[in-house]
Amino acid sequence: MSTPNFDQQDVSISKKVVSYRGFFKMLTYTLKHRLFSGGWSQEFTRELFVRGEAVAAILYDPQKDAIGYVEQFRVGAIATSKTPWCYEVIAGIVEQGETPESCIERELIEEANFTAEQLIPIGSYLSSPGGCDERIHLFCALGTLDESGGIFGLEHENEDIRLHVESADQVFERIFTDRFDNAATVIALQWLQRHRDQLKAR
Repeated sequence: MSTPNFDQQDVSISKKVVSYRGFFKMLTYTLKHRLFSGGWSQEFTRELFVRGEAVAAILYDPQKDAIGYVEQFRVGAIATSKTPWCYEVIAGIVEQGETPESCIERELIEEANFTAEQLIPIGSYLSSPGGCDERIHLFCALGTLDESGGIFGLEHENEDIRLHVESADQVFERIFTDRFDNAATVIALQWLQRHRDQLKAR
């Protein structure tokens, strides 16, 4: 059975309104789309959480074989986790006029005082396409890590970010058993685990 190759032309949007505007924005679509069985669906509504493009990067020092990651408060973890302080990669939202590369370079300075000697693109993905348009561009940032870590972030954005630096072995042992419970961090760590030897050999 052949599967149709649907694209943007196979969606018909009759209405799009801004249903909420605050720190983030919510749109409400009224639409229909083509069906795998042929014809069109009935018209229905869907809310879309608008976040746009974002970036994230895992820090790696191939000379020390050390990984840098951050810890910070996340409101989305209050009701879902043992603690709302999460272990994460460096991340941020791409602002107007920025490229993913220039954005992550800015975020590396703001959140970890880290200047990448090399940025390696890992890939990009939709974080939750069932109701959000966010696309995350993921990187591995190579450079020198200070083993003492530190506390960083922009005070006017209410950021309170702690940088942790640990050996790669210590971090890899805890990918699925600690507070690394968000997709960008897990994907980045698994990519680094796979490419670690190659990066060290450089």
